[in-house]
Amino acid sequence: MEIFVLAFFALGYLVLGGADIGVSMALPYLGRSAAERREVIAAIAPFFLANEVWLVATAGVLAGLFPELESELLSGNYVVVVVLLLAWVIRDMGLWLRGRMPGERWQLFWDGAIVAGGWGLALSWGTLLSHVLVDLDGLAAALSALLVAALFATHGLAFAALRLRGTLRERAIVLSGAGEARTYALTSAALLAVGVLAGLRLPLNPGTAGALLVPVILALIPLLVAAQAWVWWTFRHRVSGPSYL
Repeated sequence: MEIFVLAFFALGYLVLGGADIGVSMALPYLGRSAAERREVIAAIAPFFLANEVWLVATAGVLAGLFPELESELLSGNYVVVVVLLLAWVIRDMGLWLRGRMPGERWQLFWDGAIVAGGWGLALSWGTLLSHVLVDLDGLAAALSALLVAALFATHGLAFAALRLRGTLRERAIVLSGAGEARTYALTSAALLAVGVLAGLRLPLNPGTAGALLVPVILALIPLLVAAQAWVWWTFRHRVSGPSYL
């Protein structure tokens, strides 16, 4: 049961969080002006904090139920994990501060932070996943990480196409055409496949805390799913203007 709990949160984050990471990566392409970039950010504004709950839950489950795996992942990928955390902080700082500090230069700076943080997250996850999947080094590892990052970017473009209108949507559907829902489903399936394949190669040996923690987690999962469903239902319509960010 512990393995299914970890898979539920980790795979959920890849699909949900992967969308806002991909939109962050594609921000300069989608938004050619400050106003357009603000509208693009509105596509992910209602979701990115809720999506990050899945990452926090994954880290908590990993630490509480799989302490040996957590230690192995951290010790073998310390630099990558640090870069991932820095990219996460930088991307979120950009999202929160871009509209709260006056001046065009500051806005451009924080927009750049969003893009850099998005690429940092994608490449860090790509490095971690490719290391687990194929245990490559050097150029091959870099190419594998880039492939995973490209998958995040494509996933983000499909999500943006589902959320945006007009010219911004036309830019977002460059890879999917009018079938953005189909593309989003395909990229979601691809991220799930990468996550599952990586999980099958990990030494998933649960610790001793499962008997205590698993019932609590199982009781909380319906609340998390209900909250996520509520957010998606509330903001199901396409973006029609800038957000609060």
